[in-house]
Amino acid sequence: MEDILRPIYQERASQTNTLSVLIIEKRQNECTVTDTFDAILLMIVKEAETPVFIKHYIYEQKKAALHMVREDQLKEWLLLGSNRKIVEWITHGKVLFDRNEYMANLKGELRDFPFSERKLKAGLEFAKLIRRYIDGKAFFDNDQYLDAYNHVVHALHHLARLAVIENGFHPEITVWNQVKQIEPEIFKLYEELITSDESIEKRLELLFLASEFLIHSRTKVYASHLLAVMQEKERWTINELLSNPDLENYGVDLGILLEFLTEKHFINEIKVETKGPRIYHRYYEVGKKLS
Repeated sequence: MEDILRPIYQERASQTNTLSVLIIEKRQNECTVTDTFDAILLMIVKEAETPVFIKHYIYEQKKAALHMVREDQLKEWLLLGSNRKIVEWITHGKVLFDRNEYMANLKGELRDFPFSERKLKAGLEFAKLIRRYIDGKAFFDNDQYLDAYNHVVHALHHLARLAVIENGFHPEITVWNQVKQIEPEIFKLYEELITSDESIEKRLELLFLASEFLIHSRTKVYASHLLAVMQEKERWTINELLSNPDLENYGVDLGILLEFLTEKHFINEIKVETKGPRIYHRYYEVGKKLS
């Protein structure tokens, strides 16, 4: 397949804008990695009009796709985990072209997974976990068990990804295979949720208890990125936190994470008088529990 696709990527590889080209070929019984295509050409470029440009090709009975991705989009995917396939593509893809060892260096960064990146990624994942956990618990308390079940599955998935990140690895598509080796306790929770003969109510009740313990025992670690940013000054408004460049990737999940950490006394709320009677501004500071 590489020989067939060579004319497609060779012309672009000669352009100074192209940083690297990889080919990812479909492996037996793993067609989802390449979206059922026989091969994916992943081309990283420095500049482009759109963040992602895709072309599909057919040759005899085989299908191929070209994914031209702008470098800033690639970095965003890797940080936010919003394109789960990209780590696997980079890790297992064959490098066809590499300007100034761009891809070799990127593979090295993925393999080493610097602590600062790990800390931020864990914070983003933890915020998503808290939202799923709180929403799921609310559905459970209102006897909406199917909706609660949906949120618990997602919460466990975020918990699994956090375990992988904490152990210094990037979560891949087959995250549960990773977790089975790294954190069998979390894998067992997931297994019990989907295979137990207990009623859905009983399964959820047990899962919320177990999840609560795991969340609370690791809160200080997983929330360390947000707490470290907040220690840069004495107190914050919610708008100051939302507009802080170091926290912008938390998006809508920042508010609920802040409330969770306030409830658990990792963050304190401070009342500041307004002009209105008995109405206060609400500021936030890192709690004494952290020290």
